[in-house]
Amino acid sequence: MNIHAYTFKSATPVWEQGASLQMNRTVAFCADIPMASTPVILAAAASCSFVLLVNGQFVAHGPARAAHGYFRVDEYDLTPYLTSPQNRVCLRVAGYNVNSFSFLNQPSFLCAEIYSNGQMLAATGKDGFVAYGVDERVTKCQRYSFQRTFTECYRLSDGAFDYITNPNTTTPTLPLEAATAGTFICRDMPYCDNEKLYPLGVFQRGTTTYSEKDAYYNAREVAEVGERILGFKLDELDVASHILVGQIDPSAPIPTQEDAKSIALPADSYADLDLGVNYTGIYDFTVEMKGQGELFLCFDEVLLEGVVNPFRMGTSAIITVQATAGSYHVVCAEPYVMRYLRLYAKGCDMTVSDLHLRHIAFPQTAIQTTFVGDDATMQKIYDAALETFRANTLDIYMDCPSRERAGWLCDSFFTSRVEKVLTGKSQVERAFLENFILPPTFEYIPQGMLPMCYPSDHYDRTFIPNWAMWYVVELGEYLARTNDRAFIDAAKQRMYDLYGYFLRFENEYGLLEKLESWVFLEWSKSNELTQDVSFASNMLYAVMLDTMGDLYDDTALKDKATALRATINQMAMTPSGFYCDNALRINGQLVLTGERTESCQYYAFFTNTATPDSHPDLWKTLVYDFGHDRAKRGLYPEIWPANAFIGNYLRLDLLERYGYHKELYDNIKGYFAYMAEQTGTLWENVGAYASCNHGFASHVIYWMDILGLISHQSED
Repeated sequence: MNIHAYTFKSATPVWEQGASLQMNRTVAFCADIPMASTPVILAAAASCSFVLLVNGQFVAHGPARAAHGYFRVDEYDLTPYLTSPQNRVCLRVAGYNVNSFSFLNQPSFLCAEIYSNGQMLAATGKDGFVAYGVDERVTKCQRYSFQRTFTECYRLSDGAFDYITNPNTTTPTLPLEAATAGTFICRDMPYCDNEKLYPLGVFQRGTTTYSEKDAYYNAREVAEVGERILGFKLDELDVASHILVGQIDPSAPIPTQEDAKSIALPADSYADLDLGVNYTGIYDFTVEMKGQGELFLCFDEVLLEGVVNPFRMGTSAIITVQATAGSYHVVCAEPYVMRYLRLYAKGCDMTVSDLHLRHIAFPQTAIQTTFVGDDATMQKIYDAALETFRANTLDIYMDCPSRERAGWLCDSFFTSRVEKVLTGKSQVERAFLENFILPPTFEYIPQGMLPMCYPSDHYDRTFIPNWAMWYVVELGEYLARTNDRAFIDAAKQRMYDLYGYFLRFENEYGLLEKLESWVFLEWSKSNELTQDVSFASNMLYAVMLDTMGDLYDDTALKDKATALRATINQMAMTPSGFYCDNALRINGQLVLTGERTESCQYYAFFTNTATPDSHPDLWKTLVYDFGHDRAKRGLYPEIWPANAFIGNYLRLDLLERYGYHKELYDNIKGYFAYMAEQTGTLWENVGAYASCNHGFASHVIYWMDILGLISHQSED
């Protein structure tokens, strides 16, 4: 395909000699740059992740992610940050070298250059950059989650991070060598505003004691490290923060109201902070240690019975700082998500000051809408949806910015509509979709299949066949949004390869049967009813065929979709007037299970297997008897309820599609008001037991736009 290639003027990729495959190694690349009257530009690509600092102050987090073998190049104007005659520019690069959903397992490198007015000021592989090992960051730590890489643990003593600001540092430099990279491509997306977000204050305090426990947090990323989950095993860890925090016995909290600008923490105590909203960002703070001690930052999106639980979501949401007496400025390496933060002080008195987040989110400056309704509850839901979109839309569309930071299909179908509403563009969507068609193949999954999320490595060989179908459906809407015919043509072979994969599963009726791996419909009973023949999966398959037929003028595929819908209607409709979810192969025959879910009915209408005209009684029942308050009204208890992802969203989209705007308005308030109130973001599920900030959920903004609750500003 015709990619937007990037060519460095001088720089070549480098890394610490002999360490390009080392797990969790962080290297700081520094250059000393004078003030300038002309723009000073930094261009950088890396594997995996960097934080850009100038004179020790946070500037940016990057780079944008891309497919295997491809690396997007971020460009930054450094001029506003060059405030001294000489300025130390530092790219602190983390090379993880493990499989994850958030970064690809590729050898570590940095390729960067700084130039101004045609003059090269510094370039990796040439002159101007020197490298230091960030030995303050402990290498052998446990993973943050199954889906992400490592927790952050720091050991600090006199002179820590000196090289970040001091050109005359005595910290020894590292020998570098040429490194392996790949094809460089342009970012082609907006950059974060990186606003500072401060806590509202300290709202409760307590004291701590410590005790050994019979068991500690022991999820798969801790217990199952090996060939399929790369990392350090428990007996290899230099810092096991999940155990250290697990040994803490906090007292019951005592309410307080204190400013959070400077937080005094007596030894063996804790303080709880509230940011007011469930924000995403990189921690930036100063800690003054009165002696030798440990500071633990534990965080979560919700407060459960007065407790901040860093393990609630299958994460070790902990930043660990072990330090001797002194004052240290800490800028963390990766973004995290929290409304609530608990600071534990162990071993000595300490003071934490100027603690804030650098907001890692889609730039507010690129948003071209405002809420114009007069309903305060709907305003709050809009604000929550906007923060949810911003937190999950960066270089890719993410499912959640917390546990995973992964680019999931299906989620992206919903988020893509929101980007167009808010910005009038589809820049992130194009980059997101492009990642799936750039590599020649995807290792670990069958030929023709697409990864369920990407850029990711799936060593356990798991994929979701349904999510590949959603890619095709989104591609159809992408063409309508952008008229980008060239991209559609570039994706053609990959789409027909996908179709070829599914052909192997068509049975004598043309229905997909016994699909492989993780057949996913939604987070409800529906996910237990996916074999042998899932009618909801086949409904989605019909839309995939229809969409491919439209995209590539293939009437045979459109005819096949029509026939498939007729077969589903003939086989799956029950005497009760509801679709049955699935059929099992018994003695060679397909036999309906009799199970019926709310989400299957929505799939039927969403995929045009049913319409209000073809199934008026079922449609009337869904509109007026189902919804956010069905359980409270005691209606149809025999029909398994839907969850937020994605059944309730299909419901709302159908209300919009067929013009039921009053019902849509009421359902939005019923489904989302309590989420917006509790976290200021929208959730993965109807309850706060998983992610409380999930990208697809921002789709509420799309419906609000149709309801006339949003005003659009023209671009400058």
